[in-house]
Amino acid sequence: MHTDDSDFGDDLSFTHLNPRPGCAGTWIAGRVAGHRFEALVFRDHAENPDYELGTSRISKLWVQRLADRAVVFNWDRGPDVPAADATAARVVDFLVAGLAEHVFGS
Repeated sequence: MHTDDSDFGDDLSFTHLNPRPGCAGTWIAGRVAGHRFEALVFRDHAENPDYELGTSRISKLWVQRLADRAVVFNWDRGPDVPAADATAARVVDFLVAGLAEHVFGS
């Protein structure tokens, strides 16, 4: 994992992007900073802001640390597992900041 903030996320990779038929959401799985994640991301913001992680257009986000396979964060239209440590929080912040833009382009 990188320690320089400008390098954080340089190792982002996707293992799959699966649009949901008949729905605006896309399931995304990938890896970043020693963590595996799965997310349900939408083109538009949720009608109910409580279903969205901040203003990210992410309604579900699961994060697992690869080193020990511990689930270090989970959001399923609301908080289930808070970030377990500072690195998990950075991973979540990184994904919240740009995952939808990466998938949908805006």
